[in-house]
Amino acid sequence: MSSQTAAGSGRRNVRHNPGCSLDLDRISSTRVNLSAVERRVATLAGRRSIKAQWQAAWLLRAITLIDLTTLSGDDTCNRVVRLVAKALKPVRSDILDSLGVAPASIRVGAVCVYHGMAECALKARGSSDLPVAVVSTGFPAGLSPFNMRCEEARRSVELGCDEVDIVISRRHVLAGNWQALYEEVSAFREACGNTHMKAILATGELGTLRNVAKASHVCMMAGADFIKTSTGKESVNATLPVALVMLRAIREHHHATGVAVGFKPAGGISRAKQALLYMTLVKEELGRAWLAPERFRFGASSLLTDIERQLEHHATGRYSAGFRHAMG
Repeated sequence: MSSQTAAGSGRRNVRHNPGCSLDLDRISSTRVNLSAVERRVATLAGRRSIKAQWQAAWLLRAITLIDLTTLSGDDTCNRVVRLVAKALKPVRSDILDSLGVAPASIRVGAVCVYHGMAECALKARGSSDLPVAVVSTGFPAGLSPFNMRCEEARRSVELGCDEVDIVISRRHVLAGNWQALYEEVSAFREACGNTHMKAILATGELGTLRNVAKASHVCMMAGADFIKTSTGKESVNATLPVALVMLRAIREHHHATGVAVGFKPAGGISRAKQALLYMTLVKEELGRAWLAPERFRFGASSLLTDIERQLEHHATGRYSAGFRHAMG
């Protein structure tokens, strides 16, 4: 297997979304056919099956798409340091050697931490080009005062974070106040400057798939470089129907503006088989160009453990216990 199968990540020169005017006509005309969405995702696993060495190659690619995350109330600097060490060396060298892959070619997409842990992560990465992403703007509920949320985003940029994951006010979506949502995300875009900005929709709290589609369009119009499903703290996080709706919105935005916006499913994706389904859906809906860290990320932690177990099985023919692939 060539080491080019899954090129490692790093701090990249990515074209940012310049945003555009709010098009309320497009928002009001947005529709979602629920039964068609459900049929589409229900057939995904049966129609697409990735086997043998191709599965190993896809799993190696999946590692480079992970935002390796710790967002717990008991996070410490030591935990973040261990997370960064795992991000820099996500798979044991003996496994990669058995697969014929150069260890230096495999790196996660980024590490993702709370704003308060950013300095620890930045120090831990040292001189490496590992991107550091930070959740900001009152994560996870987004209910702190607006000025404080903007200031938090600006402070994340000043610290040197490469990416900022902002959270939207769900009340704007639930009330259909698209102008307010657009202005909010535009303000966050300004606060983030040229730093990569991901907009978290918290789709499990938006009520309907139609609201998910509309919120996706508004965030992209306001300048989000990525749209992200969830904070991971909602009762319902990433799902394939939500992913399909958001991917279709990204495709429509790309056709309308020529701007390629990224997609990040987050929350509840802990198995390699799930990751392959999301990757397949992205490839079918948007094409291979989106299967790159610049345009697609998983927000996950335990997913990496299961992928490493699957890769060891490919290399040795045996499944190992999860503790052999500890996060740090």
